[in-house]
Amino acid sequence: MKAKLALTATLLALACVPALRADKEEKDHKHEHKEAGPNGGRVLHSVEPHCEFLVMADRKLQITFLGEDGKAIAPAGQTVSAVGGERSKPTKFAFAKTGNALVSDVPLPEGNKLPLVLTIKTAPDAKAVVEKFAVDLSNCPTCEYKEYACTCDHEH
Repeated sequence: MKAKLALTATLLALACVPALRADKEEKDHKHEHKEAGPNGGRVLHSVEPHCEFLVMADRKLQITFLGEDGKAIAPAGQTVSAVGGERSKPTKFAFAKTGNALVSDVPLPEGNKLPLVLTIKTAPDAKAVVEKFAVDLSNCPTCEYKEYACTCDHEH
């Protein structure tokens, strides 16, 4: 009886291995799919159309929606808001259309690594997509981008 139980447990464990391997390959694939946007920012794939997140020279945030060819397209009903910085004193960002992009009303607070929660609605009746990440403004040691938009395979 114990041998049957051990055999069943072993077979069950072996059945799970391909699923774990597929999960790892999917995570690795997502990690490999990093690309810089047309302005050198971070491309967010969680929304359709995809968009580029960029910290401009004046530390304001810019969201540029991208067509299937990866080039900028004018925002068409999308809305974006963000909250970032210190939890005890967060900065709230509202975005307004400027040319083919949405630009924040205020700059990022001081610092080189700041948490950010970005909320994007692709249409007024669409469900909001939330992206949470650290905006690391350090220069990447191996590519031409800032760490938040880095396309390298090194540990971030």
